[in-house]
Amino acid sequence: MTRVRVASYGISLDGFGAGPGQALDTPMGVGGMALHQWVFPTRTFQRAVLGAADGTTGVDDDFAARGFRNLGAWILGRNMFGPVRGPWADTSWKGWWGPNPPYHVPVFVLTHHPRETLVMEGGTVFHFVTGGIHEALDRAREAANGMDVRIGGGAETVRQYLRARLIDDIHYAIAPTLLGSGEPVLTGIDLPALGYECVEFAPTEKAAHVVLRRK
Repeated sequence: MTRVRVASYGISLDGFGAGPGQALDTPMGVGGMALHQWVFPTRTFQRAVLGAADGTTGVDDDFAARGFRNLGAWILGRNMFGPVRGPWADTSWKGWWGPNPPYHVPVFVLTHHPRETLVMEGGTVFHFVTGGIHEALDRAREAANGMDVRIGGGAETVRQYLRARLIDDIHYAIAPTLLGSGEPVLTGIDLPALGYECVEFAPTEKAAHVVLRRK
């Protein structure tokens, strides 16, 4: 059965999923890279994203690897695809990851502005969805063909799916850093009222891994 998941989502101690000032040269916002120091050295990230030979193992890598298992489709907010705003002036921007993105399955990008489907190397196909979160999820479920759908972010995209009670499992990686401002993850979100409970807690030197599940 298809489950809708958030995985490996970095969050600061003061509750931000990205720093302020997201732009081409600061895609995670000012200071936002600190949220993901736990995952960058892992074997999963080094192999799946950078194409390197190896990386670190242990609890951090276990959580990173779990995030990629049984995935049939992704959903991304437009910020997660790129820094371009408004109508697509051209199709020169093809994502942050170069010609072979690390998704390798269909990816559904939420946007207010139509754009033709973009086929990349390695099986990644970006579909641009203008009909909102429910349309994107319906299409992602169909494409996943029984496998899971991962909500990749950003923060407001996750918040929309949370408020709609459409996410089954959430893995937050809480980094030991303060950002002060940026993209709030849980402000105004009542997780217990939405039916979520903590089912796993695993601290490491670089992150506190928290798994929430909807009852």
